[in-house]
Amino acid sequence: MASRDIVCGVDALTPQDATRYWLSRRTCNDLFLLYCFTDTGVPSDVLCAGLAERARRIADLSVRVRERRFAYPSWVPADFGAAPITEPAFAAPTWTNIVAALGDLLTDGVDAARCPWRLHLFRGVLGAPGGDDPALVAVLQLSHALADGRRAASVARALFTEVGGTAESLPARADRTGEHDRDGLGIGVDRSDADCSAGGAADRMKDVAREFASLSMFPVASGRTVVRGIAAERARRKLAELTERGEVPRPAADYPPTSLNRSPAPAAHVVRILVRDDLHVPGRTVTVTVLTAIGAALTRYLESCGESPAALAAQVSMARPDRNTHSRNNYRDVGVELYGTEPDPCRRADRIAADLELRRIRAAHPLFAARDRVTDALPAPVLRRDIATYPMDLVPDALSGHTVVSSVNRGPADLTLGGGRVRFTAGFPALGTVMHLTHGVHGLGATVAVSIHADPAAVTAVDNYANLLDTALSEVVDALRSQPTAP
Repeated sequence: MASRDIVCGVDALTPQDATRYWLSRRTCNDLFLLYCFTDTGVPSDVLCAGLAERARRIADLSVRVRERRFAYPSWVPADFGAAPITEPAFAAPTWTNIVAALGDLLTDGVDAARCPWRLHLFRGVLGAPGGDDPALVAVLQLSHALADGRRAASVARALFTEVGGTAESLPARADRTGEHDRDGLGIGVDRSDADCSAGGAADRMKDVAREFASLSMFPVASGRTVVRGIAAERARRKLAELTERGEVPRPAADYPPTSLNRSPAPAAHVVRILVRDDLHVPGRTVTVTVLTAIGAALTRYLESCGESPAALAAQVSMARPDRNTHSRNNYRDVGVELYGTEPDPCRRADRIAADLELRRIRAAHPLFAARDRVTDALPAPVLRRDIATYPMDLVPDALSGHTVVSSVNRGPADLTLGGGRVRFTAGFPALGTVMHLTHGVHGLGATVAVSIHADPAAVTAVDNYANLLDTALSEVVDALRSQPTAP
C-alpha cells in the first residue's frame, strides 16, 4: 500500500489560524505562490500525476478543516481523490494573458473545510521573463489558515522538489499531536489509510467529548479572558511608561487615508510583476531596497493623480521572534514610514532601515505577549462571532500604512517542474476595504520579483505605477551601489 504522510489525530487551529479561516468566509485572504519554470513539454498527464503523488506525501496538503460548534476547528486527515490541479485553456498562452488571468484567480478563495489548496498550471507560456523558451507557470493557492508566507514557501519547495518523485530526502518527523518536522514543512512519516480509518469511531467519540469539554469550560475560559485582559491593560500601561522614558521605541505613527484606502472593497483585481536580478545590494536588505523605491514611486503616482499626502507609510509583515510552534501563522504587521519626499535614495533607505529596526525592537518586547495571551484565551464561539460581525467596510480615520508589503525569501533557485528549471517566484498579498494596493517581494536565488496587486478602481493607471516603480527600483539600486561602503 502506498504510504501517506498525514496526521492521524486532531490538530486544533490556534486562535491566530482560526481567525484567518473564519475571515476567509467573508473575503478571499488566500496565499497565491507563483513559480515560473521553463516548459520542457512533458505531457500534462505525466506532469499532474507526479505532482499529485508528491502532494499526497506532504501532510499540509493532505488535511482539511473540521468546523466545530463550541471548540476551535481542527485539521483532520483528508483523501481528496483526484488532486485539485487545474490547467486552464488559453487561445493565446502569452505572458500578458496569464498576468491578466491572475486577477480573476485572486478573487476565488478555497474552502478549507473541503480542500485547503489548489494548483493552477499554465503551459507553453510565451514571453515570460527569465528566458526565451516557453514557460510553465504554476500558481499554488493555499488557505491562509494553513500557512503563513514562510510555511507556504516550504510547502511549495516540497511540491516542486523533484527527487525521483519521492520525499525521502526531506526532513521528516510526525507524532499523534499533529506536530511535524522541525522546519515546519509538514512532511511526516508514513501512516497507512487503514491506521487512520480504524480510529474513525473513536475519533467521533473524541469529537463529542471535545465539544462537551469546550462547552463546560466556557465560563472558565471567559474568566481567564477577563483575567488576561486585566494583565494586558497593566502591560499596556507599563509599556507606555517604558516608552515615555525612552527605554522602548515609540510606536509607529498613524496617517490619514489616501485614495488607496477608501470603501468599498475591490470588485476587480489586477497584477503586475517586475522581475529583477539586481536587487541584492551589499549592505542592504532586499526589503529596505524595495521599500525605498516604493516610497518614491507611490509619492510620484499620487502626485500625478492630483494627490499630495504629507507622508506615506507601508504595513510590513515581520516574522515574530517568539515563534509559536503550534500556530501556522507567526508574524506581526508593523507600520513603516516610506519618506517618499526625501530626494536622496540613500538617506531614504537609511531612515526606512532605522524605522524597521525600531519596529522590530518594539514588537519583540515581552510586554506584547500579554495582549496575545488574551486572544489565546478567547472561547471559540466568541472569536467566531467577533469576526462574523466585524464591520469590514469600515475605514478608520488613521492608518499605520497606506499599502502592504510582504517580503519572503523562498530559498535557492534549485526547484524544477517537469524537468524544467525555475526562473522566478512571485506572490500577491490580499486586498481589502482598507488596502487597495499591495506589494509582494519574493526572492528565489539571485532573482527577486516585485509584484503589484491593485484594485483598478483605486489605482486607475496601474501600468503607469508599474513603470514608476520599475524606474524607482533602478534609481535606488544605482544610488545604493554608488554609495561608499563602510570600512
